[in-house]
Amino acid sequence: MIKILTITGYKSFEINIYNSDDQKISFIKKAIEKRLISLIEEGLEWVIVSGQMGVELWAAEVIMDLQDTYDIKLAVIPPFDNQESRWPEPYKEAYQQVIIQADFFELLYQSDYKGPHQFKAKNKWLLEKSQASLILVDEENPGSVKFFLEEAKKKHNQTDYPIYYITPFDLDDIVQEWLENNPDLPNSD
Repeated sequence: MIKILTITGYKSFEINIYNSDDQKISFIKKAIEKRLISLIEEGLEWVIVSGQMGVELWAAEVIMDLQDTYDIKLAVIPPFDNQESRWPEPYKEAYQQVIIQADFFELLYQSDYKGPHQFKAKNKWLLEKSQASLILVDEENPGSVKFFLEEAKKKHNQTDYPIYYITPFDLDDIVQEWLENNPDLPNSD
């Protein structure tokens, strides 16, 4: 039974999302929610994220919403202080809300950004502290999440660490489901 899960994936700009009200975010959140609910119902207790802009921040928001119904806790472990300092304002605000509401928050490094070693350490720490990972990724175009994915695959090969994926096909299914439930929308064909 998986009790502690790490969630990660693309940064928002890696998937061409530049506005916090982009409709694609709702589809991504729905896909995350769907996966999380089944894991929670199987005994998941904690989700860990580093809080990076994009999938991790959206996952944190999903978890906060799910806490109204399910007993699930959120830990946010940023690799360094002020990781949000160069983000657009809406993402900064969302990040601040997430760290305020998180059940656990602690910086991995008690300093500002010093170098890429902090991201490597964050990936290793997240994998060490979790029993599985949920990753939103297209393996043909992995973006920056490829570094985490490579480490997760190494751990999987050594210890049978489960890696769950949300793929572009999963997102297509969510969109298709939404379209079927909203038949009155104009057809974009």
